[in-house]
Amino acid sequence: MRTMTVHTLVTALPDPEVLRARCRALALLDALLDPDVPTHTFFPEWRPGVDLALMDNGSGDQYAIAFDPAGVFLHGFDHECAATPWRVWPRAHWPGLLDGLPPSLAHYPEDPEFQFEEFLDATVCVWREKNAPTWSCGPVTFTADESDGADWLFDLLTDGTPDTYVAYARDYFERPVTRTAVATVQSGTPLTRETVTALSPTADFAAVALRARELGYAVEESPAG
Repeated sequence: MRTMTVHTLVTALPDPEVLRARCRALALLDALLDPDVPTHTFFPEWRPGVDLALMDNGSGDQYAIAFDPAGVFLHGFDHECAATPWRVWPRAHWPGLLDGLPPSLAHYPEDPEFQFEEFLDATVCVWREKNAPTWSCGPVTFTADESDGADWLFDLLTDGTPDTYVAYARDYFERPVTRTAVATVQSGTPLTRETVTALSPTADFAAVALRARELGYAVEESPAG
């Protein structure tokens, strides 16, 4: 059975604004379940006009998504897959990984904040210029038993359903979460005290509300909160 690679990912990713909303919701959900070390984070105005979404699972796998006025640049790193740059020394990207990256987004692989020891550790790269109708990737090729990590790194973003996050939380945080509350956050509904309590009964609503606003997520205004 052939493993899903970046060529499937570019057909599965939602449009940029939907993707941005999913990234923001993931960051808020993770902040509720693990405020000290969230797996997913989101930085509105990381740089002027640029939002940044990050994932780091603490086991060497990660991704970054830059939402730039010129478009979106996404890269992921699965440290155990066939496409790891560490398969050779000096490190080298999988052939074709960045071929075709448009000039408007070509500075991101060279960004020091995306690099480890002056190199972009990436096994997956995807981009979409402003006004482009679809996502794009380089002309990478894989055999049936080779992978680049696209089959699992971005499943919470490509699926975007409450059930997928509930399963992730059960596995990763080892705790059940309320599906209805997850769906409420994913829909972008302004955050309420009831939603916070449903997801994390001991959480301080004022602190969570502050974090939500920092993420650019709306909070329901009320005399109580």
